[in-house]
Amino acid sequence: MNRRLPRFLLLGSLALASIGACAGEIAVIVKTTNSNFWQNVNKGADAAIKEGKGHTMTFSGPASESAVADEVNLVENAVNRKVAGILLAASDPDALVPALKKAWEAKIPVVLIDSMVSDAGKAYYQSFLATDNKAAGEMCAKEMIAKVGTTGKVAIMSYVAGAGSEIGRVGGFKEYLQAHSKLQVVGPFYSQSQMATALNQTTDVLASNADLKGIFGANEPTAVGMGRALVQSGKSGKVVAIGFDGNEDLQKFVRDGTLEATAVQSSYQMGYLGVKTLADVIAGKQVPKFRDTGVVLVTRGNVDKPEAKNVLY
Repeated sequence: MNRRLPRFLLLGSLALASIGACAGEIAVIVKTTNSNFWQNVNKGADAAIKEGKGHTMTFSGPASESAVADEVNLVENAVNRKVAGILLAASDPDALVPALKKAWEAKIPVVLIDSMVSDAGKAYYQSFLATDNKAAGEMCAKEMIAKVGTTGKVAIMSYVAGAGSEIGRVGGFKEYLQAHSKLQVVGPFYSQSQMATALNQTTDVLASNADLKGIFGANEPTAVGMGRALVQSGKSGKVVAIGFDGNEDLQKFVRDGTLEATAVQSSYQMGYLGVKTLADVIAGKQVPKFRDTGVVLVTRGNVDKPEAKNVLY
Protein backbone atom coordinates (compact mmCIF):
# COMPACT_ATOMS: atom_id res chain seq x y z
CA MET A 1 0.00 0.00 0.00
CA ASN A 2 2.83 2.42 0.89
CA ARG A 3 4.38 1.98 -2.56
CA ARG A 4 1.22 3.42 -4.11
CA LEU A 5 1.05 6.40 -1.78
CA PRO A 6 3.15 8.83 -3.86
CA ARG A 7 0.91 8.20 -6.89
CA PHE A 8 -2.21 9.02 -4.85
CA LEU A 9 -0.54 12.15 -3.57
CA LEU A 10 0.49 13.15 -7.08
CA LEU A 11 -3.03 12.64 -8.39
CA GLY A 12 -4.42 14.68 -5.53
CA SER A 13 -1.93 17.46 -6.10
CA LEU A 14 -2.64 17.62 -9.83
CA ALA A 15 -6.41 17.60 -9.40
CA LEU A 16 -6.29 20.34 -6.82
CA ALA A 17 -3.44 22.34 -8.31
CA SER A 18 -5.70 25.21 -9.24
CA ILE A 19 -6.60 25.85 -5.60
CA GLY A 20 -3.39 27.73 -4.89
CA ALA A 21 -2.77 29.30 -1.51
CA CYS A 22 -5.94 31.36 -1.28
CA ALA A 23 -7.12 32.01 2.24
CA GLY A 24 -10.76 31.48 3.07
CA GLU A 25 -13.21 29.58 5.19
CA ILE A 26 -12.33 26.14 6.51
CA ALA A 27 -15.56 24.31 7.32
CA VAL A 28 -15.17 21.85 10.19
CA ILE A 29 -18.12 19.45 10.04
CA VAL A 30 -18.42 16.76 12.72
CA LYS A 31 -20.86 13.96 13.53
CA THR A 32 -22.65 16.01 16.19
CA THR A 33 -21.99 19.17 18.15
CA ASN A 34 -23.70 17.67 21.23
CA SER A 35 -20.66 15.83 22.56
CA ASN A 36 -17.59 16.83 24.53
CA PHE A 37 -15.48 14.73 22.18
CA TRP A 38 -16.45 16.79 19.14
CA GLN A 39 -16.25 20.05 21.09
CA ASN A 40 -12.67 19.08 21.87
CA VAL A 41 -12.10 18.67 18.13
CA ASN A 42 -13.44 22.22 17.81
CA LYS A 43 -10.91 23.49 20.39
CA GLY A 44 -8.02 21.91 18.50
CA ALA A 45 -9.22 23.24 15.16
CA ASP A 46 -9.67 26.73 16.59
CA ALA A 47 -6.14 26.69 18.02
CA ALA A 48 -4.72 25.73 14.61
CA ILE A 49 -6.69 28.49 12.88
CA LYS A 50 -5.35 31.08 15.33
CA GLU A 51 -1.78 29.93 14.70
CA GLY A 52 -2.22 30.11 10.94
CA LYS A 53 -2.57 33.05 8.60
CA GLY A 54 -5.62 34.19 6.72
CA HIS A 55 -8.06 31.33 7.13
CA THR A 56 -11.29 31.55 9.10
CA MET A 57 -13.22 28.61 10.50
CA THR A 58 -16.80 27.50 10.96
CA PHE A 59 -17.78 24.55 13.14
CA SER A 60 -21.00 22.62 12.65
CA GLY A 61 -22.65 19.23 12.98
CA PRO A 62 -26.08 17.60 13.32
CA ALA A 63 -28.01 17.30 16.57
CA SER A 64 -27.11 13.61 16.75
CA GLU A 65 -24.69 11.17 15.10
CA SER A 66 -27.57 9.26 13.55
CA ALA A 67 -28.80 12.37 11.64
CA VAL A 68 -26.74 11.42 8.60
CA ALA A 69 -28.85 13.35 6.07
CA ASP A 70 -28.29 16.54 8.06
CA GLU A 71 -24.53 16.07 7.88
CA VAL A 72 -24.74 15.48 4.12
CA ASN A 73 -26.61 18.79 3.83
CA LEU A 74 -23.93 20.58 5.84
CA VAL A 75 -21.22 19.34 3.46
CA GLU A 76 -23.26 20.28 0.39
CA ASN A 77 -23.92 23.75 1.83
CA ALA A 78 -20.19 24.22 2.42
CA VAL A 79 -19.50 23.27 -1.20
CA ASN A 80 -22.20 25.66 -2.43
CA ARG A 81 -20.69 28.58 -0.55
CA LYS A 82 -17.27 27.73 -2.01
CA VAL A 83 -15.30 27.24 1.19
CA ALA A 84 -11.52 26.93 0.96
CA GLY A 85 -11.54 23.44 2.49
CA ILE A 86 -13.58 20.96 4.52
CA LEU A 87 -12.50 19.02 7.61
CA LEU A 88 -15.02 16.21 7.98
CA ALA A 89 -15.86 13.45 10.44
CA ALA A 90 -18.15 11.26 8.34
CA SER A 91 -21.04 9.72 10.25
CA ASP A 92 -21.69 7.15 7.51
CA PRO A 93 -19.08 5.63 5.16
CA ASP A 94 -21.37 5.57 2.11
CA ALA A 95 -23.88 8.41 2.52
CA LEU A 96 -21.22 11.15 2.53
CA VAL A 97 -19.49 9.99 -0.67
CA PRO A 98 -21.71 11.90 -3.17
CA ALA A 99 -21.19 15.11 -1.18
CA LEU A 100 -17.43 14.50 -1.16
CA LYS A 101 -17.55 14.02 -4.92
CA LYS A 102 -19.22 17.44 -5.23
CA ALA A 103 -16.40 18.97 -3.21
CA TRP A 104 -13.83 17.25 -5.45
CA GLU A 105 -15.54 18.50 -8.59
CA ALA A 106 -15.56 22.02 -7.12
CA LYS A 107 -11.81 21.64 -6.35
CA ILE A 108 -12.45 22.02 -2.63
CA PRO A 109 -9.99 19.85 -0.65
CA VAL A 110 -11.33 17.55 2.03
CA VAL A 111 -9.48 16.11 5.01
CA LEU A 112 -11.21 13.37 6.97
CA ILE A 113 -10.91 12.80 10.71
CA ASP A 114 -12.04 9.95 12.97
CA SER A 115 -14.02 7.86 10.44
CA MET A 116 -13.15 6.60 6.98
CA VAL A 117 -15.49 6.65 3.99
CA SER A 118 -16.03 3.63 1.74
CA ASP A 119 -13.70 2.78 -1.15
CA ALA A 120 -15.99 4.69 -3.52
CA GLY A 121 -14.95 7.93 -1.81
CA LYS A 122 -11.21 7.42 -1.53
CA ALA A 123 -10.44 9.58 -4.57
CA TYR A 124 -12.26 12.54 -3.07
CA TYR A 125 -10.25 13.30 0.07
CA GLN A 126 -6.62 14.28 0.51
CA SER A 127 -5.77 12.96 3.97
CA PHE A 128 -7.29 10.94 6.82
CA LEU A 129 -6.39 11.55 10.47
CA ALA A 130 -7.67 9.16 13.10
CA THR A 131 -7.04 6.72 15.84
CA ASP A 132 -6.10 3.30 14.50
CA ASN A 133 -9.48 2.05 15.68
CA LYS A 134 -8.79 -1.62 15.04
CA ALA A 135 -5.63 -1.44 17.15
CA ALA A 136 -7.51 0.50 19.84
CA GLY A 137 -10.26 -2.12 19.93
CA GLU A 138 -7.67 -4.86 20.22
CA MET A 139 -5.99 -2.99 23.08
CA CYS A 140 -9.31 -2.86 24.96
CA ALA A 141 -9.91 -6.56 24.33
CA LYS A 142 -6.44 -7.42 25.60
CA GLU A 143 -7.14 -5.46 28.78
CA MET A 144 -10.50 -7.20 29.14
CA ILE A 145 -8.93 -10.67 28.90
CA ALA A 146 -6.28 -9.66 31.43
CA LYS A 147 -9.01 -8.74 33.93
CA VAL A 148 -11.72 -11.38 33.35
CA GLY A 149 -9.79 -14.35 32.00
CA THR A 150 -10.55 -16.38 28.89
CA THR A 151 -14.00 -17.82 29.66
CA GLY A 152 -17.42 -16.32 30.46
CA LYS A 153 -19.56 -13.59 28.93
CA VAL A 154 -18.58 -10.12 27.74
CA ALA A 155 -21.13 -7.61 26.40
CA ILE A 156 -20.42 -5.04 23.70
CA MET A 157 -22.27 -1.73 23.90
CA SER A 158 -21.67 -0.04 20.55
CA TYR A 159 -22.94 3.15 18.92
CA VAL A 160 -23.79 3.58 15.21
CA ALA A 161 -23.62 0.41 13.13
CA GLY A 162 -21.50 0.86 10.02
CA ALA A 163 -19.69 4.05 11.07
CA GLY A 164 -16.07 3.79 9.99
CA SER A 165 -14.69 4.11 13.51
CA GLU A 166 -17.23 1.61 14.83
CA ILE A 167 -16.32 -1.04 12.25
CA GLY A 168 -12.64 -0.89 13.20
CA ARG A 169 -13.03 -0.41 16.93
CA VAL A 170 -15.76 -2.92 17.72
CA GLY A 171 -14.53 -5.29 15.02
CA GLY A 172 -11.02 -5.21 16.46
CA PHE A 173 -12.33 -5.81 19.98
CA LYS A 174 -14.54 -8.73 19.00
CA GLU A 175 -12.00 -10.38 16.70
CA TYR A 176 -9.27 -10.21 19.35
CA LEU A 177 -11.53 -11.81 21.96
CA GLN A 178 -12.44 -14.60 19.55
CA ALA A 179 -8.81 -15.22 18.58
CA HIS A 180 -7.34 -15.16 22.09
CA SER A 181 -10.07 -16.45 24.38
CA LYS A 182 -13.24 -18.50 24.65
CA LEU A 183 -15.23 -15.54 25.92
CA GLN A 184 -18.82 -15.44 24.70
CA VAL A 185 -19.82 -12.09 23.19
CA VAL A 186 -23.24 -10.66 24.08
CA GLY A 187 -24.33 -8.09 21.49
CA PRO A 188 -23.25 -5.70 20.10
CA PHE A 189 -26.06 -3.32 21.03
CA TYR A 190 -26.29 0.03 19.23
CA SER A 191 -27.07 3.17 21.22
CA GLN A 192 -27.04 5.53 18.19
CA SER A 193 -24.59 7.50 20.37
CA GLN A 194 -27.40 8.40 22.77
CA MET A 195 -26.41 8.20 26.42
CA ALA A 196 -29.94 7.49 27.65
CA THR A 197 -30.33 4.67 25.12
CA ALA A 198 -27.02 3.15 26.22
CA LEU A 199 -28.11 3.39 29.87
CA ASN A 200 -31.36 1.53 29.16
CA GLN A 201 -29.67 -1.06 26.95
CA THR A 202 -26.98 -1.73 29.56
CA THR A 203 -29.56 -2.02 32.32
CA ASP A 204 -31.37 -4.66 30.25
CA VAL A 205 -28.15 -6.54 29.46
CA LEU A 206 -27.13 -6.62 33.12
CA ALA A 207 -30.58 -7.82 34.18
CA SER A 208 -30.69 -10.62 31.60
CA ASN A 209 -27.07 -11.76 32.05
CA ALA A 210 -26.46 -12.23 35.76
CA ASP A 211 -23.23 -14.09 34.98
CA LEU A 212 -21.75 -11.28 32.85
CA LYS A 213 -18.04 -10.86 33.55
CA GLY A 214 -17.22 -7.83 31.44
CA ILE A 215 -18.69 -5.05 29.33
CA PHE A 216 -17.23 -2.69 26.73
CA GLY A 217 -18.67 0.78 25.94
CA ALA A 218 -17.32 1.77 22.54
CA ASN A 219 -17.66 5.59 22.48
CA GLU A 220 -18.24 8.55 24.79
CA PRO A 221 -22.05 8.69 25.19
CA THR A 222 -22.32 4.90 25.13
CA ALA A 223 -19.64 4.45 27.78
CA VAL A 224 -21.20 7.14 29.99
CA GLY A 225 -24.61 5.46 29.74
CA MET A 226 -23.00 2.12 30.46
CA GLY A 227 -21.24 3.50 33.53
CA ARG A 228 -24.40 5.06 34.90
CA ALA A 229 -26.29 1.78 34.41
CA LEU A 230 -23.58 -0.09 36.31
CA VAL A 231 -23.85 2.34 39.21
CA GLN A 232 -27.66 2.32 39.28
CA SER A 233 -27.84 -1.48 39.15
CA GLY A 234 -25.28 -1.96 41.91
CA LYS A 235 -22.88 -3.70 39.52
CA SER A 236 -20.18 -1.00 39.65
CA GLY A 237 -16.88 -2.73 40.36
CA LYS A 238 -18.48 -6.17 40.09
CA VAL A 239 -18.51 -6.31 36.29
CA VAL A 240 -15.24 -5.38 34.57
CA ALA A 241 -16.09 -2.36 32.42
CA ILE A 242 -13.89 -0.77 29.79
CA GLY A 243 -14.93 2.46 28.10
CA PHE A 244 -13.81 4.60 25.19
CA ASP A 245 -13.06 8.36 25.17
CA GLY A 246 -12.29 10.57 28.11
CA ASN A 247 -14.74 13.25 29.24
CA GLU A 248 -15.23 14.21 32.90
CA ASP A 249 -17.87 11.54 33.52
CA LEU A 250 -15.60 8.80 32.24
CA GLN A 251 -12.65 10.12 34.24
CA LYS A 252 -14.82 9.98 37.37
CA PHE A 253 -15.84 6.40 36.57
CA VAL A 254 -12.17 5.43 36.25
CA ARG A 255 -11.31 7.07 39.55
CA ASP A 256 -14.16 5.42 41.48
CA GLY A 257 -13.63 1.99 39.92
CA THR A 258 -16.80 1.84 37.84
CA LEU A 259 -14.53 1.59 34.80
CA GLU A 260 -11.40 -0.53 34.90
CA ALA A 261 -10.05 1.59 32.05
CA THR A 262 -11.05 3.82 29.17
CA ALA A 263 -9.27 4.16 25.83
CA VAL A 264 -8.88 7.84 25.00
CA GLN A 265 -8.31 9.27 21.56
CA SER A 266 -6.70 12.64 21.06
CA SER A 267 -9.74 14.46 19.70
CA TYR A 268 -7.93 17.78 20.19
CA GLN A 269 -5.16 16.53 17.90
CA MET A 270 -7.72 15.49 15.29
CA GLY A 271 -8.97 19.07 15.13
CA TYR A 272 -5.58 20.72 15.43
CA LEU A 273 -3.65 18.52 13.00
CA GLY A 274 -6.71 18.26 10.73
CA VAL A 275 -6.81 22.01 10.15
CA LYS A 276 -3.02 22.18 9.79
CA THR A 277 -3.13 19.42 7.19
CA LEU A 278 -5.97 21.09 5.31
CA ALA A 279 -4.11 24.40 5.30
CA ASP A 280 -1.09 22.61 3.81
CA VAL A 281 -3.26 21.10 1.05
CA ILE A 282 -4.76 24.52 0.27
CA ALA A 283 -1.21 25.90 0.05
CA GLY A 284 -0.28 23.21 -2.47
CA LYS A 285 1.90 21.14 -0.14
CA GLN A 286 1.98 17.35 -0.12
CA VAL A 287 0.46 15.62 2.91
CA PRO A 288 0.37 12.00 4.09
CA LYS A 289 -2.70 10.00 3.07
CA PHE A 290 -3.06 8.69 6.66
CA ARG A 291 -1.94 10.01 10.03
CA ASP A 292 -2.46 8.12 13.30
CA THR A 293 -3.51 10.52 16.06
CA GLY A 294 -3.01 7.91 18.78
CA VAL A 295 -4.84 6.46 21.79
CA VAL A 296 -4.00 6.10 25.49
CA LEU A 297 -5.43 3.48 27.86
CA VAL A 298 -6.37 5.49 30.96
CA THR A 299 -6.61 3.65 34.28
CA ARG A 300 -6.77 4.65 37.93
CA GLY A 301 -3.00 4.26 37.96
CA ASN A 302 -2.25 6.87 35.29
CA VAL A 303 -5.36 9.10 35.16
CA ASP A 304 -3.49 11.99 36.81
CA LYS A 305 -0.22 11.53 34.93
CA PRO A 306 0.83 13.62 31.93
CA GLU A 307 0.26 10.81 29.42
CA ALA A 308 -3.43 10.79 30.33
CA LYS A 309 -3.87 14.50 30.99
CA ASN A 310 -2.66 15.26 27.47
CA VAL A 311 -5.68 13.47 25.96
CA LEU A 312 -8.44 13.80 28.59
CA TYR A 313 -10.99 16.58 28.17
